Amino acid sequence: MSKIKVMDENLANKIAAGEVIEKMMNIVKELVENSIDAESDEIKIELIDSGTKMVKISDNGIGMDKEDARLAFSRHATSKCQDLHDLFNINSLGFRGEALPSIASISKVTLKTSNGKTGTLVKIEGGKEIEVSSSDLQKGTTITVEDVFYNTPVRLKYIKNLYSELANIVEYINKMALSYPEIKFTLINNDKVLLDTDGSGNLLKVIYEIYGGSVAKRMVEVSSSNDDYNISGYISYPENQRSSRNSITTLVNGRVIKNNDLIRIITDIYHLYMPKDKYPIVVLNIETDPILVDVNVHPTKMDVKFSKMDTLKELLNDMIKSKIKELVMIPDISIRTRDDISFNEVEDDSNNISYQETALVFDVEESSEIFESKDEKPEKIVEQIEIEEIVPDEYKIKEMIPRGIVYKTYIIAENPDGMFLIDQHAAAERVNFEKCMKKVLNSEIERVDMLVPVRIELPKNEYLVVREHLDLLDELGLTTEEFDKNTFIVRTHPSWIKKDLEKGDIEKIFETIANHEEFSKEKFVDHFVATMACRMSIKANDYISLEDAQYLLNELRKCENPFNCPHGRPTIITYTKYELEKMFKRIMN
Repeated sequence: MSKIKVMDENLANKIAAGEVIEKMMNIVKELVENSIDAESDEIKIELIDSGTKMVKISDNGIGMDKEDARLAFSRHATSKCQDLHDLFNINSLGFRGEALPSIASISKVTLKTSNGKTGTLVKIEGGKEIEVSSSDLQKGTTITVEDVFYNTPVRLKYIKNLYSELANIVEYINKMALSYPEIKFTLINNDKVLLDTDGSGNLLKVIYEIYGGSVAKRMVEVSSSNDDYNISGYISYPENQRSSRNSITTLVNGRVIKNNDLIRIITDIYHLYMPKDKYPIVVLNIETDPILVDVNVHPTKMDVKFSKMDTLKELLNDMIKSKIKELVMIPDISIRTRDDISFNEVEDDSNNISYQETALVFDVEESSEIFESKDEKPEKIVEQIEIEEIVPDEYKIKEMIPRGIVYKTYIIAENPDGMFLIDQHAAAERVNFEKCMKKVLNSEIERVDMLVPVRIELPKNEYLVVREHLDLLDELGLTTEEFDKNTFIVRTHPSWIKKDLEKGDIEKIFETIANHEEFSKEKFVDHFVATMACRMSIKANDYISLEDAQYLLNELRKCENPFNCPHGRPTIITYTKYELEKMFKRIMN
């Protein structure tokens, strides 16, 4: 007797539902995507108890006739993918024909739709058609999903609490609103409006609705293209930080995706401008030929594979880095509420901001141990190396005059624009970082022979990783050779490694290479030089004079990025004269 049998269609739909419907957000996602594919410009999402009791999606799209309304609940029934050519040239959000039958198999569904000529009502419970009748002719589709998992109660225990489910839905709808600013989205839970965009097509206005005015004012429009990709959207000033990478919204041909490679590229670009485990707010839409991406790699269609990832990475790097370098990134300490800022103010700022575009090439000092000796005056530490120099007409920061130091950590300075607080350690780190980086990137690295070579013994797995990067060690000035089992001998080190710290620094280099996840030469060099700069810089609670402070501020102004230490913390914040006078009630408006 044969043991293999063809699975009942209703059972197959329930199994498919386990892949497609993991949480309430998946139901909302599938139905909203259908509404977008139906050319809707108004989509209303109504929930009861975060969707666990009811999800209702209403749109004003093209609707369906009676035959299509019934066929839509059949497995693999779709109007968007008919052959293999369509599968590799997908321009719609949905295409598998699994969502509606999967949802209908584990809930009670009511579909009301009209194409303007006929109106149809379809009711389905547990995958079985209960009723098909005529309805009104209001063009569009309304689909109501109730009592999810009523016939598969074991799945209910995997549903998280209502707040988690609602948070997932809000996050998704926010991203869809950012993806389609020309569509009016309304999200309601238990009669409370959580999002209501106007569908005007203004992306910055949607950002304002989601994140608020203070964030919207610190977003910058970007765009770039090459032969394969067109990218457009907004990126935040580094000071607009979030603790979750969910603040990074990436789209491919209008589809919201979560691609780890894309997120890693973006966070790597920002890693010198913000602390570890902090993420920027980014909204980027990537337009490309559908043949270059595969969206059929995950049941939820939230991930894609790129055929030419290298060219996309290069384009993103060039676009975001060049834009960040234009920004004046001094956080403005001000007292504001959301009500203080109208959206008109945001729009005006976005049209009138002018950025200083200055290419900086400045002196490299022989000694990068700034303020290492407390007895020497700063001017005696500096020994200039003659290089070809271009003096900019204007630095990114105007000259500041130090007026005092508080807590042996923060320099108080002023100029005509306002009052500034400078973290002396963060500022010294930035100066030393850029000086050290120049020396690291110098092709003529000066090597120092060690009287006693440093012996590095590693576990086998780490040894094999380091062995792959011996050429990088040589580029850094470390003459390294294999010695005995799982052991290296280092005979020279670069001159910029501090005396008496050679062994510890070399061990740190090997450890970083061995344990660097997704090893990148550029990121490794940044990480290593940042560590060295931190160790050689003055610390909080180290005493410096006002003369030392003036020297430090002058050196900071010369930096390519004077706004952040290499670990991403701000070096400087400001109280503008206006804000000071407002706080002291000299200005009342």
